Amino acid sequence: MDKLGEIKEQNMQLLLPIFPNETHLITASLGVFRLDGMVFYLHCGVPIFTHSEEDIDSFRYITSNLILRGLCRKIEICKVFGVSYDSVNRYVNKLKKNGDKSFFTDETRHGHAYKLLPSVLEKAQKAIDAGKSNCSVARELNVSEGALRYALKTGKLKKKQ
Repeated sequence: MDKLGEIKEQNMQLLLPIFPNETHLITASLGVFRLDGMVFYLHCGVPIFTHSEEDIDSFRYITSNLILRGLCRKIEICKVFGVSYDSVNRYVNKLKKNGDKSFFTDETRHGHAYKLLPSVLEKAQKAIDAGKSNCSVARELNVSEGALRYALKTGKLKKKQ
């Protein structure tokens, strides 16, 4: 064999992915394994990402990143990790649309109780005093039943005992 053939053969051997025994293969060149509470993602045997086992945001970011880089497909992530296709798709779209920081900032969409104006509270209290149900009062005043329940819970409205 000539010298060039030997060099090509040696280079090809260096590209062969070597994975630890505990590795779950996502694709032929991409794998994942856990060790001491950490999750390691390997590409061709080289670690490319890591996060703690409990860090769901990092998991979502990393798997979405792998998909967008073309290292694997959504269905492969679903099969290896046992997550739904819809959730994988949702987080891939989130990364595409909003970028990296959208995974690591506090969500601003946490529910807040509907703020009932004093005039609405007064009407609601009269209706509750008349013996109407929360559901019928909410429909009558065009507010959510949850808003009424919250007002009752916080003491802004009172039910007759």
